[in-house]
Amino acid sequence: MVDIGLLVLRVVLGIIFIGHGSQKLFGLFGGAELNGTIKWIGSMGLRPAWFWGLVASLSEFGGGVLLLLGLLSPLGSLGIIAAMLVAIIQVHWSKGFWNTKGGIEFPLTNIAGALTLAFTGPGKYSLDSVLHYSLPEPITLTIGLVLVVLGLIASQMTRSKRSKG
Repeated sequence: MVDIGLLVLRVVLGIIFIGHGSQKLFGLFGGAELNGTIKWIGSMGLRPAWFWGLVASLSEFGGGVLLLLGLLSPLGSLGIIAAMLVAIIQVHWSKGFWNTKGGIEFPLTNIAGALTLAFTGPGKYSLDSVLHYSLPEPITLTIGLVLVVLGLIASQMTRSKRSKG
């Protein structure tokens, strides 16, 4: 039953993030596509906007695909965690906790799900399992989380002075 639970969590989070990434990359589901995403990222003061816009889009889309497939775990989880941490800091933190006011509730829930999958692995019903492939643990997750934190710091250090005022 545990493997079925992991499958359900992977499929739901994977589809959500493929959708979010598709909005940012391709303009699907009412999204702004990549050029619009880059402008939006730039309006928050992240520089260079094209880089951070592409990173955000690929983290969500690619993370969702890897999570859905259960492939190269925990890389999909790390992409989602990174995207949601930046979203919390840049967009949601100032709005409090609850999602009804645009707060951190929803992205924090996404982080919890992705982190759970990073710790447990994708389960028996995954491509990693079918292919008998796994990245070395716990070093992959540890290094990945360090890189997420460094990326988060870098994103905040590259903010333009105009956005800080």
